[in-house]
Amino acid sequence: MPRKLSSIAPDWWDYTTLEENLIRAAAGLTPEAMLKLTRHGFKVVMYDTLEEFYLAEALEYINAWKQSTPDNPVGICGPIGPTEQLPLVARIVNELNLPIQSAHFWGMDEWFVGDKEVPVTHPLSFERADRELCFNRIRPELVMPSQNLHFPKADTAAYRKSWEGVRCAVMQGGQGDVKHWAFNDPPRREGKHKDQPPPPAEYRKLATRVVELHPLTIAQNARTSGGGNIALVPTKAISVGPVETWKAEKVSIWHAGMHDNPFGQRLTTFMIANRIADSAVPMSLLAEHPNVQFNFYRGGIGSCDVQMH
Repeated sequence: MPRKLSSIAPDWWDYTTLEENLIRAAAGLTPEAMLKLTRHGFKVVMYDTLEEFYLAEALEYINAWKQSTPDNPVGICGPIGPTEQLPLVARIVNELNLPIQSAHFWGMDEWFVGDKEVPVTHPLSFERADRELCFNRIRPELVMPSQNLHFPKADTAAYRKSWEGVRCAVMQGGQGDVKHWAFNDPPRREGKHKDQPPPPAEYRKLATRVVELHPLTIAQNARTSGGGNIALVPTKAISVGPVETWKAEKVSIWHAGMHDNPFGQRLTTFMIANRIADSAVPMSLLAEHPNVQFNFYRGGIGSCDVQMH
């Protein structure tokens, strides 16, 4: 039997195609119950203040880069969304006089327009945000050389090769409304996947690539970055894939309550904790990664109770 159609975009897969009992179980979780979903390979951590939340995120950069040596380079893969940690990273590096010349950084994704990645001059450029908020703020005698900064391009060959010979200590991410990390969105409902979404094993074979974005992702990015102007947001992007994600020793997802909503934060926590991997909810595929941590700002978890506004 084919699964039900999405109530958001019927031509796509997404979390609204899940069974109702799974939806209800996730929606009913309290923050205390979410904490108890920690298991071997999956850890749930909560922070009481945003200051502590973003400082902890920034310290993952520092702790990864401190491990790096010329003979054993170490890097981190980081998101745009959230971005509040990035100036903190630069300030800590400068204050500690921490030389990070051997360290590496991978940007997770970038917008794609026409037949290429957007230029760094584009107002929504992720590379521009990483450079302006972090790397341009680190003192020149401390920062890594430009060849150690890896940003995905339309021709993904160089970016994919950069993962060879460098240890990725941690891949950070946020979670979007469609339950993605980076731009690993659910696929269209077509062809051999018209009745069922791709099996997790098939989805996990995807590497860095150009992706078509789910309508919910486009709307979210307009809301969070474009003042609600949906026409401003590209409909395609270049995204790090599961192949690179599984090269990271740890995947650390940061939920401040500003990108995904109370239900979404609960849903992926429940699915990963219970090892329910479903490519209609791409974040749930991390149930199969050996070391995942979900970080929550307690004040952003909210409630799934009905409230009329």
